[in-house]
Formats: sequence, structure tokens, C-alpha cells
Amino acid sequence: MQLFSTFESNAFLELAISSLEKKGIKKENIYAVPLDNRIEERKVFDSLHRSDGTSFIDIGMVLASAFAVIGASRGFELTWGPIYWGLIGAFSGLFIGVAIRIFTEIILKKKKRYLKDKHSEVILIIDCEETLVPTVENILWSNFALGVAKVK
Repeated sequence: MQLFSTFESNAFLELAISSLEKKGIKKENIYAVPLDNRIEERKVFDSLHRSDGTSFIDIGMVLASAFAVIGASRGFELTWGPIYWGLIGAFSGLFIGVAIRIFTEIILKKKKRYLKDKHSEVILIIDCEETLVPTVENILWSNFALGVAKVK
């Protein structure tokens, strides 16, 4: 039976391997594969086929509504009237909101565009007998494996 588990590359991986060897699993039956993680930056703008769930117009729509109401109410006293000033307020609010959102995504959240939280760095493949599976699985989980899978 084979067990697959993913780990971050740290001391717990080494502890898991040494614990497995102490339980009687030979070095030839333990195989560690390092993964290549993403090194390029994530894209800010989405395409038609890929979206990360971040919207650039959410703040813009809120500001557009607020500025349209303010512009329309002030427009009764101005020369162009409430309709034009409401439209001017809506477009200026939308522009300001989108600019704020792009600024926060590009400048302030640059680090968050990389992979979030923990990510796998090593896949550990263990070949063992079915009687040792619960013990091996317990060792892997106790050494902070990110995930464990069994294949017969």
C-alpha cells in the first residue's frame, strides 16, 4: 500500500522520515519529491477564462451612487441642472472608486497576490504493508502533514 502526503519543507518533514525509519520502514520505501512553487506574480486583471473573485468596481459603484445623489441635489442650484450634475457625480465617483481599488490591489495587496497561507513544498511517498498504515498515517499527521492519501 502507498501513502502520499504533502509537507512544507521544514524540520517536521525530517522528523516524520526518521520516525518512519524507526518504525521499520526502509529508506528505499520512502520517497520525497520537492515541488516547484509559483514564482511569477499573480495577475491583477482577470481574463474571460480565469477570475480570482476580486471586483474593481465595487467601491466605484458605491461612490458613484453617493456622488450622483450629491451631484443631483446640488444640481438644482447650479446652471446645468440636476441631471447633468448627477451624471457628472456618478462618473467621477465611479472613476475615484476604481482608482482606489486598483491602488489597493496593486500597491497595498502585492504580497497577497502570491499563494496564500501554507503551500506544499514536498510530496512524501511511503510504500508499506497494510498493517502499518494506521501507524504511518498517525506519524504523518502528528508531524503536521498538509494532506495524506492512501492508495492500495
